[in-house]
Amino acid sequence: NSSDLSPSSFILASIPGLEAAHFWIAIPLCSVYIMAVVGNCAVLLIVKMEPSLHVPMYFFLCMLAAIDLALSTSTVPRVLSFYWFNTREISFGACLVQMFLIHTLSAIESTILLAMAVDRYVAICHPLRHAAILTNAVTVKIGLAAVVRGVLFFLPLPLLLLPLPFCSSRVLSHSFCLHQDVMNLACANTTPSVVYGLTAILLVMGLDALLICLSYLLILKAVLRLASWKERLKVFSTCVAHICVVLAFYVPLIGLSVVHRFGKDLAPLVHITMGNIYILVPAVLNPIIYGVRTKQIQRRILNLM
Repeated sequence: NSSDLSPSSFILASIPGLEAAHFWIAIPLCSVYIMAVVGNCAVLLIVKMEPSLHVPMYFFLCMLAAIDLALSTSTVPRVLSFYWFNTREISFGACLVQMFLIHTLSAIESTILLAMAVDRYVAICHPLRHAAILTNAVTVKIGLAAVVRGVLFFLPLPLLLLPLPFCSSRVLSHSFCLHQDVMNLACANTTPSVVYGLTAILLVMGLDALLICLSYLLILKAVLRLASWKERLKVFSTCVAHICVVLAFYVPLIGLSVVHRFGKDLAPLVHITMGNIYILVPAVLNPIIYGVRTKQIQRRILNLM
C-alpha cells in the first residue's frame, strides 16, 4: 500500500525553518504580483489607446502581456493562499491543470518572442517590405499558431502522468506544480514522460532560442554594413528592449532547468526561489523594459497618472 494509482492531492513545498514567517514572506511576493498585474494591464490599455502603437511589434507585446498575466495568475494566488492560510494541499486534478498551464503558456511566450525577433529582422533587413510581410492579419495568425503549438506539444505531459502510480511521499519541491517535480514522485517507469518532456522543450524553447540567435546574427550582419557607428547604434537600439525581454525569459528558464537537473542536493529554498523567479521575473520586467524604451508608452503613462 505504498502507492496510490490516483492520489487525491499533493503537498506544496514550504520553506524549512521559516514556516512561521510565511505570512511575512508572502507580502513582498504579493507586491511583486500586483506590480506584474498592473504593469501588464497598463501595457494592454496603452497599446489599445495609442494609434501609433497599432503595429505588429506592439501587438506581440500585448500577447506577451496577456500570457504573463495568465501565467502569474495561474500560480501566485495559490501560493499566497498557501503562505497566508496554510492550505498546503493541492488536488491531483488541479495540480495537472496548473502544470499544463505553466508549460503551455511558457511555450506560447517563447514562440511570441521568436515572432518578435523575426519582426525586428524584417524591419531592419527588409524595411521596405516590412508592412507587406507582417500585416495585422499575419500577426493574428502567428498568435493563434503560437497557442496551437503550445497546446499540442504540452498537452501530452499531464496525460502521460495520469496512469502512473505515485508513492506515499507526495511533497513537491515547489509551491506550484511542474512536470519534472510531479514526475519525480511517481513509483513507476517514467522514461516515456522524461523523453517526451525533454523532446518538447528542445523542439519548442530550444528551437526558438536557436532561431532567435540566428535572427540576431543576421541583424548584426546587416547593421555592420552601415556606414557610421552612429547609424549602427541607432538601428540596433531598436532591438535592445526585445533582447532584454528574451534574457528575462530564458535566463530563469535555464536556471530552473539546471536546478532540477543538477541541484538535487541544494537547499529547498533554492528550488522555491528559482521557481518564483521563473514565474514572476518576466511578468514584472517586460512592461518595465518596454515602458522605459518606448516614448509613446511613457507619455501615455504620464497622462494616465
